[in-house]
Amino acid sequence: MVIDAPAAVRRRQITDGDLDAVADLLSRGFPTRTTAWWRRGLARMAARSVPEGYPRFGTLLESGGRPVGVLLMIVSRVGDGLRCNLSSWYVEPAFAAQSPLLLNHALRDKAVTYVNVSPAPHTRPIIEAQGFRPFSRGLLLSLPWLRIGREPVRLHRIGGTVPARFADLPEAGLLAAHAGHGCHAVVIEAADGPHPFVFAARRVLNRFVPTTHLIYCRDVADFVRFAGPLGRYLLLRGCPAVLVDLAGPAPDLPGRPISLHQTRYSRGPNPPRPGDLAYTEGVIFGP
Repeated sequence: MVIDAPAAVRRRQITDGDLDAVADLLSRGFPTRTTAWWRRGLARMAARSVPEGYPRFGTLLESGGRPVGVLLMIVSRVGDGLRCNLSSWYVEPAFAAQSPLLLNHALRDKAVTYVNVSPAPHTRPIIEAQGFRPFSRGLLLSLPWLRIGREPVRLHRIGGTVPARFADLPEAGLLAAHAGHGCHAVVIEAADGPHPFVFAARRVLNRFVPTTHLIYCRDVADFVRFAGPLGRYLLLRGCPAVLVDLAGPAPDLPGRPISLHQTRYSRGPNPPRPGDLAYTEGVIFGP
């Protein structure tokens, strides 16, 4: 659909036939990531379930029959609402004046909560002017296996299929979907019931230290409560450290704050809380 922009540029949804060209464009815009890495992530987007009526991949700007700008949109149903992770926003320098067309169009649905979990520093004034507000600031690099706890619990690893005993959990679909993307999905069974957790692979300290990122829990306090058994489970799988998003003072865990400049933003009716990055780019695209 042609919109009110210069005749040489039009905006439209990304289709399956665009994926190779979009991967090439993104590899130029984000040169630390290879074309193969982008293709893998786009293939995961192609295979995942998307709420009816919403884009599978996002929006592009096209000029002369080729993509010159892209904004990926990872749309998911989270709880009772819709969440859209706006990701990988890039426009070729010659078309930079047209870049607001991507963001303005993407933000039109007031029923959706939009999140930007990795904004480049130079884009923050733009998204703040669009009404985005921080929901976390910085990260704690924790060593949870050092925490000693005496509460009796059982830890259950979740694969692509959730066991029948946990099928009624509100997060059952979330656990299965994230396990399918290679995340560590587990349920801690305690005296007060089951507590779900999801961790995604990361690397820190120049990518030499294998780490996981707390992608989902009901409350960061739950992670603190069960840090010992969760940390030991991850340690046995080669991940000694866990990154935890911060919204204030660091929780009472062994570790230290890092990346205090890293701010995550949201706009919409259901802003996420720290400890909830479900269905976002770090899961879909991986480390």
